[in-house]
Parts: sequence; structure tokens; C-alpha cells
Amino acid sequence: MDLVGACRVFVHVGERGSFTLGAAAAQVPQSVASRRIAALEEHFGARLFDRSARRAALTPFGRDMLASAKRLVQLADALEYDAEQAKLRPLGFAVPETCSLRQLAMLDAAARARSTVLDLRPAGPAARAELLRSHEVRAALLAVPPADADWTVPLGVGAATKSGPQPLRLDTLRPGRTRRSLRRLWIQPEDDVPHVRDRLEQLGHRAALAPAQITVAESLIAAVSETLRTDGFLLCSAAQAEELGLCWRPLAGATIARGYRVSAVSGDEAQRLQAGLWEQVARVVGVPMDLEES
Repeated sequence: MDLVGACRVFVHVGERGSFTLGAAAAQVPQSVASRRIAALEEHFGARLFDRSARRAALTPFGRDMLASAKRLVQLADALEYDAEQAKLRPLGFAVPETCSLRQLAMLDAAARARSTVLDLRPAGPAARAELLRSHEVRAALLAVPPADADWTVPLGVGAATKSGPQPLRLDTLRPGRTRRSLRRLWIQPEDDVPHVRDRLEQLGHRAALAPAQITVAESLIAAVSETLRTDGFLLCSAAQAEELGLCWRPLAGATIARGYRVSAVSGDEAQRLQAGLWEQVARVVGVPMDLEES
């Protein structure tokens, strides 16, 4: 028996002295209201209403039970309200600073359509991990090696001028007799993580580049500025290069990628983001469409 539903009908009928009016207030047919009252009386083992009266008159037992039934209904309504409010409590979610405003807005809209309100907190890789560790957010997109990732974003290089779609060979950046200045490859803070930075530095060493040619920039703005004013390159994804107005090409003979994994305070919150919003998160971090669909 639905005890709360039965008590709700009991309260409405008892307060109005009419099965017809009480059923209407409870928004159920009169036949359903009668069955619920009968089930409640059977459950209690005593009559709630005097069936011999023309009106729905409460018995002494019914008058004694009316106040308790009303409290139960009020508590059930309060519980339902609190549950709805809890679902609307923002879920703090730390995301990369490289995410585009449009894609973040689309992620937020998709989450709200699933009754999840996000409090998006853009931050760098180390800052995201710290925000989660200190419980300042309840979930974060952590930077991890591609083998451990939920989402993988291939990296190449962006440049201010178009030089064809062919992959860039790092050995072509070596200073020569006719070119004394160093052409630099800038690493933005989002990629200042061992599985990206160390791999690129190893490739630079094999290509006989000077150590200063692969440099971690203080900020994404600084990295893009240096790329625009020189003939250097920015390590980035294809989606990010397009957003920044740079010409993108892959790296020859190298597989370098960002990896992201959702980590959360609770498993339910991680599942909501990892499974329920998989496609939206993929677009936020810049997963290429062909990889997203595969």
C-alpha cells in the first residue's frame, strides 16, 4: 500500500467532509479515493469514517489520526521539495583553461537538460587536481597519459602562416648556416605535464634541436603571442588552432596527445559526466569529430 498516497486522500477527505471534494483535491478519481481509504482502514484495523452518515464524517479514531496523517503528508512533500533542490545544487566541475566558451556553454546546456547544474571552473592541470583534492569542486577533468584516458586529443603544431598540410619534421627546425635564429616550439601551460612535455623534449633531442627551442610558455596568451610575432610554432590541438586562427599540421613520426579522465568525489557524479555527457565533454576538450564518432 502507498501509505503516503492513502494518507493524502484521507487528509483531503477528512478536512472537506466529502469523498467527492476530497478526491478532487487529491487529484484522483473518487473510486480511487474510496479504495485508498478502505486500504488505510484495513492497515490500521479501524474505521476512519462513519459510513452511515450522509457526509464523510470522521470517527473518533479518524479524528485522532488526522493530525498524524497530515504531518506525514507534509513531511513527504518537504522530502520531495528537498530532493528537487538537491538536484539543482551546482556541481563544481574543474575544466581545462583551453576550452572554448561556446563548447562550455553547450556542455552547461546539455547538463541542465539532464537536471544537472554545473559550476564550471577553468584551471590548469595542477590546479584542477588541487581543486578536487581540497573538495573545492566535486569533479574535475584531470590530465592523464592517453593510455589511462577517457578522452584523447591528438596534438600537432599551429603557426601564423600556412605552409601546407604536410606533417612538420622537427629536424627542419635546426639552425643552419643560412639561419642563425632559433625557431621555437612553444608548449602552453595545459601541456606542461610529463606525458606531453617529456615526449616532445625527447623528440627534440633526437632531432638535434637546441634545448631552448622547446619552451614552456608562462601562459597561453604568451605562447600565442610569440607564435604570431615570430615564425615559431605552438603545440596545440586542431580545434584549438582553428579557434586561435592558426594554421595546424601534425608532427611527423610522432604521436603526442592530451589525455583526460573524469575524477569525482563520488562515483555517481563521475558517471553523470563520463557517461551522460560523454559527447559534450569530448567536444569541450577538442576531440576530433572522426575520433569522437569511432
